[in-house]
Amino acid sequence: MGLFDIIAILITLSAVFSWINHRYLKMPTAIGLMLIALLVSLALLLPIPGSTGLEADAQAMLNSIDFDAALLHGMLSFLLFAGALHVNLHDLAQQKWVIGTLATAGVLGATLLVGTSVFVVFWLLGLDVPYIYCLLFGALIAPTDPIAVLGILKSAGAPKNLEVKITGESLFNDGVAVVTFMVLSEIAFGGEHVTVTGVLELFGKEALGGLAFGLVAGGLAYMMLRHVDNYQVEVLITLALASGSYAAAEHLHLSAPITVVVAGLLIGNHARNGAMSNLTQEHLDNFWELVDEVLNAVLFVLIGLELLVLTLSAQYLLAGLLAIPLVLLGRAISAGLPIAYMRRFRSFSPGVVTILTWGGLRGGISVALALSLPAGDTRDLLVTVTYCVVVFSILVQGLTLGPVVRAMASRADVEMERTELPDIITDDPAPEQAAAIGRAEP
Repeated sequence: MGLFDIIAILITLSAVFSWINHRYLKMPTAIGLMLIALLVSLALLLPIPGSTGLEADAQAMLNSIDFDAALLHGMLSFLLFAGALHVNLHDLAQQKWVIGTLATAGVLGATLLVGTSVFVVFWLLGLDVPYIYCLLFGALIAPTDPIAVLGILKSAGAPKNLEVKITGESLFNDGVAVVTFMVLSEIAFGGEHVTVTGVLELFGKEALGGLAFGLVAGGLAYMMLRHVDNYQVEVLITLALASGSYAAAEHLHLSAPITVVVAGLLIGNHARNGAMSNLTQEHLDNFWELVDEVLNAVLFVLIGLELLVLTLSAQYLLAGLLAIPLVLLGRAISAGLPIAYMRRFRSFSPGVVTILTWGGLRGGISVALALSLPAGDTRDLLVTVTYCVVVFSILVQGLTLGPVVRAMASRADVEMERTELPDIITDDPAPEQAAAIGRAEP
Protein backbone atom coordinates (compact mmCIF):
# COMPACT_ATOMS: atom_id res chain seq x y z
CA MET A 1 0.00 0.00 0.00
CA GLY A 2 1.42 3.37 -1.03
CA LEU A 3 1.97 6.39 1.21
CA PHE A 4 -0.80 8.38 -0.45
CA ASP A 5 -3.26 5.50 0.04
CA ILE A 6 -2.40 5.31 3.76
CA ILE A 7 -2.80 9.07 4.23
CA ALA A 8 -6.10 9.02 2.32
CA ILE A 9 -7.46 6.16 4.46
CA LEU A 10 -6.43 7.79 7.76
CA ILE A 11 -7.88 11.20 6.83
CA THR A 12 -11.10 9.59 5.59
CA LEU A 13 -11.47 7.56 8.78
CA SER A 14 -10.75 10.67 10.87
CA ALA A 15 -13.42 12.63 9.01
CA VAL A 16 -16.03 9.87 9.31
CA PHE A 17 -15.29 9.24 12.99
CA SER A 18 -15.37 12.99 13.70
CA TRP A 19 -18.78 13.24 12.07
CA ILE A 20 -20.11 10.29 14.10
CA ASN A 21 -18.72 11.74 17.31
CA HIS A 22 -20.06 15.25 16.64
CA ARG A 23 -23.45 13.96 15.49
CA TYR A 24 -24.12 11.24 18.06
CA LEU A 25 -21.53 10.77 20.84
CA LYS A 26 -20.80 14.47 21.48
CA MET A 27 -17.61 13.64 23.37
CA PRO A 28 -14.42 15.73 23.36
CA THR A 29 -12.94 15.19 19.90
CA ALA A 30 -9.79 13.29 20.90
CA ILE A 31 -11.67 10.98 23.27
CA GLY A 32 -14.50 10.31 20.83
CA LEU A 33 -12.19 9.55 17.92
CA MET A 34 -10.08 7.10 19.89
CA LEU A 35 -13.15 5.36 21.31
CA ILE A 36 -14.66 4.84 17.86
CA ALA A 37 -11.33 3.61 16.48
CA LEU A 38 -11.04 1.17 19.40
CA LEU A 39 -14.53 -0.17 18.79
CA VAL A 40 -13.77 -0.62 15.08
CA SER A 41 -10.53 -2.45 15.99
CA LEU A 42 -12.38 -4.73 18.42
CA ALA A 43 -15.01 -5.47 15.77
CA LEU A 44 -12.28 -6.47 13.32
CA LEU A 45 -10.66 -8.73 15.94
CA LEU A 46 -13.90 -10.61 16.63
CA PRO A 47 -14.30 -13.93 14.78
CA ILE A 48 -16.99 -12.66 12.40
CA PRO A 49 -17.36 -14.64 9.13
CA GLY A 50 -16.00 -12.67 6.18
CA SER A 51 -14.05 -10.16 8.30
CA THR A 52 -10.68 -11.96 8.17
CA GLY A 53 -9.58 -10.30 4.96
CA LEU A 54 -10.46 -6.82 6.22
CA GLU A 55 -8.59 -7.43 9.48
CA ALA A 56 -5.51 -8.61 7.57
CA ASP A 57 -5.61 -5.56 5.31
CA ALA A 58 -5.90 -3.23 8.30
CA GLN A 59 -3.00 -4.95 10.07
CA ALA A 60 -0.87 -4.76 6.93
CA MET A 61 -1.57 -1.03 6.67
CA LEU A 62 -0.67 -0.41 10.32
CA ASN A 63 2.49 -2.51 10.07
CA SER A 64 3.57 -0.39 7.10
CA ILE A 65 3.29 2.79 9.24
CA ASP A 66 6.33 3.55 11.35
CA PHE A 67 4.31 5.06 14.21
CA ASP A 68 7.23 6.33 16.26
CA ALA A 69 8.90 7.89 13.21
CA ALA A 70 5.63 9.43 12.01
CA LEU A 71 4.98 11.05 15.37
CA LEU A 72 8.41 11.74 16.87
CA HIS A 73 10.03 12.77 13.59
CA GLY A 74 7.08 14.45 11.92
CA MET A 75 3.74 15.23 13.54
CA LEU A 76 5.15 16.21 16.94
CA SER A 77 6.94 19.27 15.55
CA PHE A 78 3.68 20.78 14.30
CA LEU A 79 1.63 19.74 17.34
CA LEU A 80 4.07 21.26 19.83
CA PHE A 81 4.50 24.44 17.79
CA ALA A 82 0.73 24.88 17.50
CA GLY A 83 0.35 24.38 21.24
CA ALA A 84 3.13 26.81 22.15
CA LEU A 85 1.87 29.43 19.69
CA HIS A 86 -1.25 30.09 21.78
CA VAL A 87 0.35 30.13 25.24
CA ASN A 88 0.65 33.53 26.85
CA LEU A 89 4.26 34.01 27.89
CA HIS A 90 3.29 36.39 30.71
CA ASP A 91 0.98 33.76 32.23
CA LEU A 92 3.69 31.14 31.75
CA ALA A 93 6.30 33.34 33.45
CA GLN A 94 4.07 33.75 36.53
CA GLN A 95 4.02 29.95 36.94
CA LYS A 96 7.60 29.34 35.75
CA TRP A 97 8.86 27.75 38.96
CA VAL A 98 5.91 25.39 39.25
CA ILE A 99 6.04 24.44 35.57
CA GLY A 100 9.82 24.08 35.56
CA THR A 101 9.79 21.89 38.66
CA LEU A 102 6.99 19.64 37.42
CA ALA A 103 8.52 19.31 33.96
CA THR A 104 11.98 18.34 35.28
CA ALA A 105 11.98 16.98 38.82
CA GLY A 106 8.45 15.68 38.30
CA VAL A 107 9.40 13.74 35.16
CA LEU A 108 12.60 12.33 36.69
CA GLY A 109 10.80 11.41 39.90
CA ALA A 110 7.95 9.71 38.03
CA THR A 111 10.48 7.81 35.89
CA LEU A 112 12.19 6.39 38.98
CA LEU A 113 9.00 5.67 40.95
CA VAL A 114 7.06 4.06 38.10
CA GLY A 115 10.09 2.18 36.79
CA THR A 116 10.85 0.66 40.17
CA SER A 117 7.24 -0.25 40.96
CA VAL A 118 6.57 -1.95 37.60
CA PHE A 119 9.85 -3.86 37.97
CA VAL A 120 8.40 -5.40 41.15
CA VAL A 121 5.05 -6.11 39.46
CA PHE A 122 6.71 -7.77 36.46
CA TRP A 123 8.79 -9.92 38.84
CA LEU A 124 5.68 -10.98 40.78
CA LEU A 125 3.98 -11.96 37.50
CA GLY A 126 6.98 -14.04 36.48
CA LEU A 127 8.03 -11.66 33.69
CA ASP A 128 11.79 -11.33 33.35
CA VAL A 129 12.25 -7.64 32.47
CA PRO A 130 15.61 -5.90 33.10
CA TYR A 131 15.44 -2.92 35.45
CA ILE A 132 16.72 -0.55 32.75
CA TYR A 133 13.73 -1.45 30.58
CA CYS A 134 11.44 -0.65 33.48
CA LEU A 135 13.09 2.76 33.81
CA LEU A 136 12.58 3.25 30.06
CA PHE A 137 8.88 2.54 30.62
CA GLY A 138 8.86 5.07 33.47
CA ALA A 139 10.36 7.69 31.15
CA LEU A 140 8.05 7.05 28.19
CA ILE A 141 4.92 7.10 30.34
CA ALA A 142 5.91 10.30 32.18
CA PRO A 143 4.96 12.95 29.54
CA THR A 144 1.38 14.20 29.67
CA ASP A 145 -0.76 15.18 26.70
CA PRO A 146 -2.63 18.52 26.97
CA ILE A 147 -4.79 18.08 23.86
CA ALA A 148 -7.61 16.03 25.33
CA VAL A 149 -7.63 17.70 28.73
CA LEU A 150 -7.67 21.46 28.04
CA GLY A 151 -11.13 21.53 26.51
CA ILE A 152 -12.48 19.60 29.51
CA LEU A 153 -10.81 21.98 31.97
CA LYS A 154 -12.32 25.02 30.25
CA SER A 155 -15.83 23.54 30.08
CA ALA A 156 -15.59 22.54 33.76
CA GLY A 157 -14.60 26.08 34.76
CA ALA A 158 -11.11 25.25 36.02
CA PRO A 159 -9.05 28.20 37.30
CA LYS A 160 -6.93 29.95 34.68
CA ASN A 161 -3.69 29.42 36.60
CA LEU A 162 -4.37 25.67 36.69
CA GLU A 163 -4.83 25.61 32.91
CA VAL A 164 -1.51 27.42 32.52
CA LYS A 165 0.26 24.93 34.82
CA ILE A 166 -1.06 21.91 32.91
CA THR A 167 -0.40 23.42 29.47
CA GLY A 168 3.08 24.67 30.31
CA GLU A 169 4.09 21.45 32.00
CA SER A 170 2.79 19.35 29.10
CA LEU A 171 4.70 21.41 26.54
CA PHE A 172 8.02 21.10 28.36
CA ASN A 173 7.76 17.67 29.95
CA ASP A 174 7.52 16.14 26.46
CA GLY A 175 11.03 17.37 25.74
CA VAL A 176 12.43 16.40 29.14
CA ALA A 177 10.86 12.93 28.97
CA VAL A 178 12.22 12.31 25.46
CA VAL A 179 15.70 13.40 26.59
CA THR A 180 15.45 11.13 29.66
CA PHE A 181 14.32 8.26 27.44
CA MET A 182 17.27 8.85 25.08
CA VAL A 183 19.76 8.96 27.97
CA LEU A 184 18.41 5.68 29.37
CA SER A 185 18.45 4.16 25.85
CA GLU A 186 22.10 5.13 25.56
CA ILE A 187 22.78 3.32 28.84
CA ALA A 188 20.78 0.26 27.76
CA PHE A 189 21.82 -0.08 24.13
CA GLY A 190 24.81 2.22 23.65
CA GLY A 191 27.34 -0.57 24.04
CA GLU A 192 29.89 1.77 25.64
CA HIS A 193 30.87 2.41 29.24
CA VAL A 194 28.51 5.05 30.61
CA THR A 195 29.55 7.44 33.39
CA VAL A 196 27.54 9.84 35.52
CA THR A 197 29.45 12.75 34.01
CA GLY A 198 28.67 11.52 30.51
CA VAL A 199 24.97 11.20 31.32
CA LEU A 200 24.83 14.72 32.77
CA GLU A 201 26.67 16.12 29.75
CA LEU A 202 24.29 14.38 27.35
CA PHE A 203 21.25 15.59 29.29
CA GLY A 204 22.57 19.14 29.47
CA LYS A 205 23.48 19.24 25.79
CA GLU A 206 20.07 17.95 24.75
CA ALA A 207 17.97 20.14 27.03
CA LEU A 208 19.95 23.38 27.26
CA GLY A 209 21.14 23.11 23.67
CA GLY A 210 17.56 22.66 22.50
CA LEU A 211 16.47 25.74 24.46
CA ALA A 212 19.28 27.88 23.00
CA PHE A 213 18.70 26.63 19.47
CA GLY A 214 14.97 27.37 19.79
CA LEU A 215 15.78 30.96 20.76
CA VAL A 216 18.14 31.36 17.79
CA ALA A 217 15.75 29.81 15.26
CA GLY A 218 12.77 31.74 16.63
CA GLY A 219 14.79 34.97 16.64
CA LEU A 220 15.75 34.55 12.97
CA ALA A 221 12.13 33.90 12.04
CA TYR A 222 11.07 36.96 14.06
CA MET A 223 13.51 39.16 12.13
CA MET A 224 12.13 37.85 8.83
CA LEU A 225 8.54 38.46 9.93
CA ARG A 226 9.33 42.08 10.86
CA HIS A 227 10.40 42.89 7.31
CA VAL A 228 7.40 41.54 5.43
CA ASP A 229 3.66 42.23 5.52
CA ASN A 230 2.10 39.37 3.59
CA TYR A 231 0.20 36.74 5.52
CA GLN A 232 0.89 33.95 2.99
CA VAL A 233 4.65 34.48 3.35
CA GLU A 234 4.43 34.85 7.13
CA VAL A 235 2.42 31.67 7.60
CA LEU A 236 4.94 29.86 5.39
CA ILE A 237 7.79 31.18 7.58
CA THR A 238 6.17 29.75 10.72
CA LEU A 239 5.60 26.43 8.94
CA ALA A 240 9.28 26.34 7.97
CA LEU A 241 10.27 27.27 11.53
CA ALA A 242 8.26 24.41 13.06
CA SER A 243 9.55 21.75 10.67
CA GLY A 244 13.02 23.11 9.93
CA SER A 245 14.10 23.85 13.50
CA TYR A 246 12.83 20.44 14.65
CA ALA A 247 14.71 18.58 11.91
CA ALA A 248 17.89 20.63 12.41
CA ALA A 249 17.81 20.04 16.18
CA GLU A 250 17.56 16.29 15.63
CA HIS A 251 20.59 16.34 13.30
CA LEU A 252 22.52 18.40 15.86
CA HIS A 253 21.53 15.90 18.61
CA LEU A 254 19.63 18.55 20.56
CA SER A 255 16.16 18.25 22.08
CA ALA A 256 13.90 18.91 19.11
CA PRO A 257 10.70 19.14 21.23
CA ILE A 258 12.22 21.81 23.49
CA THR A 259 13.55 23.66 20.44
CA VAL A 260 10.18 23.91 18.74
CA VAL A 261 8.34 24.82 21.96
CA VAL A 262 10.72 27.72 22.66
CA ALA A 263 10.46 28.90 19.04
CA GLY A 264 6.66 28.69 19.18
CA LEU A 265 6.50 30.69 22.41
CA LEU A 266 8.72 33.40 20.93
CA ILE A 267 6.66 33.71 17.74
CA GLY A 268 3.34 33.45 19.55
CA ASN A 269 4.19 36.33 21.89
CA HIS A 270 6.91 38.69 20.65
CA ALA A 271 6.30 38.26 16.91
CA ARG A 272 2.53 38.42 17.35
CA ASN A 273 2.78 41.74 19.17
CA GLY A 274 5.61 43.38 17.21
CA ALA A 275 5.86 41.86 13.75
CA MET A 276 2.37 40.90 12.54
CA SER A 277 -0.67 42.80 11.34
CA ASN A 278 -4.12 41.89 12.62
CA LEU A 279 -4.87 40.19 9.30
CA THR A 280 -1.74 38.04 9.57
CA GLN A 281 -2.55 37.10 13.17
CA GLU A 282 -6.04 35.98 12.16
CA HIS A 283 -4.78 33.84 9.28
CA LEU A 284 -1.92 32.45 11.38
CA ASP A 285 -4.25 31.40 14.20
CA ASN A 286 -6.76 29.83 11.79
CA PHE A 287 -4.01 27.93 9.96
CA TRP A 288 -2.36 26.46 13.05
CA GLU A 289 -5.67 25.64 14.72
CA LEU A 290 -6.61 23.67 11.60
CA VAL A 291 -3.23 21.90 11.51
CA ASP A 292 -3.60 21.06 15.20
CA GLU A 293 -7.12 19.66 14.79
CA VAL A 294 -6.33 17.57 11.70
CA LEU A 295 -3.12 16.07 13.06
CA ASN A 296 -4.68 15.27 16.43
CA ALA A 297 -7.65 13.64 14.73
CA VAL A 298 -5.34 11.40 12.70
CA LEU A 299 -3.15 10.70 15.75
CA PHE A 300 -5.97 9.53 18.00
CA VAL A 301 -7.49 7.42 15.23
CA LEU A 302 -4.07 5.78 14.82
CA ILE A 303 -3.83 5.14 18.57
CA GLY A 304 -7.20 3.41 18.51
CA LEU A 305 -6.32 1.29 15.47
CA GLU A 306 -2.98 0.20 16.99
CA LEU A 307 -5.00 -2.34 19.00
CA LEU A 308 -4.97 -4.52 15.88
CA VAL A 309 -1.20 -5.09 16.04
CA LEU A 310 -0.70 -5.55 19.79
CA THR A 311 0.34 -8.79 21.48
CA LEU A 312 -2.82 -9.40 23.52
CA SER A 313 -1.82 -12.17 25.93
CA ALA A 314 -3.61 -12.45 29.28
CA GLN A 315 -0.36 -12.01 31.20
CA TYR A 316 0.54 -8.83 29.30
CA LEU A 317 -2.94 -7.38 29.77
CA LEU A 318 -2.84 -8.14 33.51
CA ALA A 319 0.50 -6.35 33.73
CA GLY A 320 -1.05 -3.39 31.93
CA LEU A 321 -4.01 -3.24 34.32
CA LEU A 322 -1.71 -3.38 37.35
CA ALA A 323 0.49 -0.65 35.89
CA ILE A 324 -2.41 1.85 35.73
CA PRO A 325 -2.64 2.57 39.50
CA LEU A 326 1.17 2.56 39.74
CA VAL A 327 1.44 5.26 37.06
CA LEU A 328 -1.24 7.33 38.81
CA LEU A 329 0.52 6.93 42.16
CA GLY A 330 3.87 7.87 40.63
CA ARG A 331 2.28 10.96 39.10
CA ALA A 332 0.64 11.92 42.41
CA ILE A 333 3.89 11.62 44.38
CA SER A 334 6.11 13.29 41.75
CA ALA A 335 3.69 16.23 41.51
CA GLY A 336 2.57 16.28 45.13
CA LEU A 337 5.97 16.46 46.83
CA PRO A 338 7.23 19.53 44.89
CA ILE A 339 3.91 21.30 45.38
CA ALA A 340 3.91 20.49 49.10
CA TYR A 341 7.34 22.10 49.35
CA MET A 342 6.34 25.14 47.25
CA ARG A 343 3.24 25.75 49.39
CA ARG A 344 5.62 27.35 51.87
CA PHE A 345 6.27 30.16 49.38
CA ARG A 346 3.09 30.44 47.29
CA SER A 347 -0.58 29.50 47.33
CA PHE A 348 -2.19 26.75 45.25
CA SER A 349 -5.80 26.00 44.38
CA PRO A 350 -7.38 23.34 46.63
CA GLY A 351 -7.22 19.93 44.99
CA VAL A 352 -4.42 20.95 42.60
CA VAL A 353 -2.52 17.68 43.11
CA THR A 354 -5.68 15.65 42.50
CA ILE A 355 -6.41 17.52 39.27
CA LEU A 356 -2.78 17.35 38.10
CA THR A 357 -2.78 13.61 38.77
CA TRP A 358 -6.14 12.75 37.21
CA GLY A 359 -5.65 15.30 34.43
CA GLY A 360 -2.23 13.94 33.46
CA LEU A 361 -3.47 12.12 30.39
CA ARG A 362 -1.01 10.06 28.37
CA GLY A 363 -1.11 10.07 24.58
CA GLY A 364 0.71 9.35 21.36
CA ILE A 365 4.22 10.21 22.55
CA SER A 366 4.14 7.36 25.08
CA VAL A 367 2.99 4.87 22.44
CA ALA A 368 5.56 6.12 19.92
CA LEU A 369 8.45 5.84 22.40
CA ALA A 370 7.39 2.31 23.35
CA LEU A 371 7.26 1.31 19.69
CA SER A 372 10.78 2.71 19.18
CA LEU A 373 12.29 0.06 21.49
CA PRO A 374 14.24 -2.83 19.90
CA ALA A 375 12.02 -5.68 18.69
CA GLY A 376 11.52 -8.58 21.09
CA ASP A 377 9.29 -9.99 23.82
CA THR A 378 10.16 -7.18 26.26
CA ARG A 379 9.18 -4.56 23.67
CA ASP A 380 5.86 -6.35 23.03
CA LEU A 381 5.17 -6.38 26.78
CA LEU A 382 5.99 -2.69 27.27
CA VAL A 383 3.97 -1.67 24.20
CA THR A 384 0.91 -3.54 25.53
CA VAL A 385 1.33 -2.09 29.04
CA THR A 386 1.78 1.42 27.61
CA TYR A 387 -1.32 1.01 25.46
CA CYS A 388 -3.41 -0.05 28.47
CA VAL A 389 -2.29 3.01 30.45
CA VAL A 390 -2.90 5.38 27.52
CA VAL A 391 -6.38 4.01 26.77
CA PHE A 392 -7.37 4.18 30.45
CA SER A 393 -6.06 7.72 30.84
CA ILE A 394 -7.85 9.05 27.77
CA LEU A 395 -11.16 7.22 28.13
CA VAL A 396 -11.62 6.91 31.92
CA GLN A 397 -9.65 9.89 33.24
CA GLY A 398 -10.63 12.09 30.29
CA LEU A 399 -14.36 11.39 30.63
CA THR A 400 -14.39 11.85 34.42
CA LEU A 401 -12.04 14.83 34.68
CA GLY A 402 -14.86 17.36 34.40
CA PRO A 403 -16.73 16.03 37.47
CA VAL A 404 -13.42 15.83 39.39
CA VAL A 405 -12.64 19.49 38.62
CA ARG A 406 -16.16 20.58 39.61
CA ALA A 407 -15.95 18.56 42.84
CA MET A 408 -12.64 20.21 43.72
CA ALA A 409 -14.13 23.64 42.94
CA SER A 410 -17.11 22.93 45.23
CA ARG A 411 -14.77 21.85 48.00
CA ALA A 412 -12.78 25.05 47.53
CA ASP A 413 -15.96 27.12 47.85
CA VAL A 414 -16.88 25.32 51.07
CA GLU A 415 -13.42 25.87 52.53
CA MET A 416 -13.54 29.53 51.57
CA GLU A 417 -16.89 29.96 53.31
CA ARG A 418 -15.54 28.31 56.46
CA THR A 419 -12.49 30.56 56.39
CA GLU A 420 -14.52 33.73 55.95
CA LEU A 421 -17.24 32.93 58.51
CA PRO A 422 -15.33 34.02 61.67
CA ASP A 423 -14.35 37.29 60.00
CA ILE A 424 -17.99 38.04 59.20
CA ILE A 425 -19.06 37.43 62.81
CA THR A 426 -16.22 39.55 64.21
CA ASP A 427 -16.65 42.45 61.82
CA ASP A 428 -20.42 42.68 62.08
CA PRO A 429 -21.69 41.00 65.27
CA ALA A 430 -25.36 40.45 65.93
CA PRO A 431 -27.00 42.77 68.55
CA GLU A 432 -26.98 40.06 71.23
CA GLN A 433 -23.29 39.35 70.54
CA ALA A 434 -22.46 43.06 70.61
CA ALA A 435 -24.15 43.44 74.02
CA ALA A 436 -22.25 40.44 75.38
CA ILE A 437 -18.97 41.82 74.07
CA GLY A 438 -19.70 45.18 75.67
CA ARG A 439 -20.43 43.58 79.05
CA ALA A 440 -17.22 41.59 78.88
CA GLU A 441 -15.06 44.63 78.34
CA PRO A 442 -13.57 46.26 81.49
